[in-house]
Amino acid sequence: MEDIQQLGGNIELAGFRELDGGSMIILKKIIGNYARKFSDRLENMEKLAVTLKPVGSNQFEMHAKLVAGGEVFSSEITEHNLFVMIDKLLRKIENSALK
Repeated sequence: MEDIQQLGGNIELAGFRELDGGSMIILKKIIGNYARKFSDRLENMEKLAVTLKPVGSNQFEMHAKLVAGGEVFSSEITEHNLFVMIDKLLRKIENSALK
């Protein structure tokens, strides 16, 4: 059973439980800012789901899925810096969803 945390009504985070509190505060702020941008600019934003998986030493794989108006936008990335990764990941979704 994967641990899923709800952020607000339409944001789901999975696999983030192992991170330290300081990192989580920053990640939640970045994710929240993107989610606000998506909900402001897209009709019917239903959900933003982000999943984090460690892959090897100091590497992470992250997947994001945005569901809005019946359309699904997704992206994935592997990176060692969590903050760079979440920004690249959500920017990819932003570029495809808000074009």
